[in-house]
Amino acid sequence: MKIGIIGAGNIGGNLTRRLTALGHEVAVANSRGPHTLTALAEETGATPVPVEEAARGAEVVVVTIPLKAIPDLPKGVLDDAADGVAVIDTGNYYPKQRDGRIAEIEDEGLTESRWTERHLGHPVIKAFNGTYAQDILDRHRPSGTPDRQALPVAGDDEAAKAKVRALIDELGFDTVDAGGLDDSWRQQPDTPVYGLQEGVEAVTKALAEASPERPEGFRA
Repeated sequence: MKIGIIGAGNIGGNLTRRLTALGHEVAVANSRGPHTLTALAEETGATPVPVEEAARGAEVVVVTIPLKAIPDLPKGVLDDAADGVAVIDTGNYYPKQRDGRIAEIEDEGLTESRWTERHLGHPVIKAFNGTYAQDILDRHRPSGTPDRQALPVAGDDEAAKAKVRALIDELGFDTVDAGGLDDSWRQQPDTPVYGLQEGVEAVTKALAEASPERPEGFRA
């Protein structure tokens, strides 16, 4: 597939490494410009591009940047993506450490990914937000392996969710359907599933045990 990755930090960089290794055509962008991605491009064979071009023709776009930077993305950044593009949001809200206070999340009760979806103007699928970046490189396993790690995936667009779950399976992880985007609070920071390195059964249990009340540490 043709895949665009916006953000070349820990998650974006390691997804670039794995997806290119699997034979996907990856275009990667960051806020500092393509010239800063030369080393990653040489390592992986990915194509460094400006943010405005990252989604061009892409069947999957991964948005993996700080939440506070979402409104700064170019207007219409997804306009040139392929029809039926699945957009993966890996973001988390860290008001005290990084993002500052976002009223729609704290006052209106929007989930982090619903807020992101509104800014992007396109449905998103929440995945990889509670995954350690190194696990993407180190913990992938063939399907059916007893110790295969599972990742929660939330979203409203069932076709896009199926595409994302299939891609995660190809990456070497099981998935658990975590419900719609308004249910994605179950995998936000400081929930039982966040950072969990377990299989389907444990991930399913952890999602069920989550509380909708945002922890004090994740309120501004």
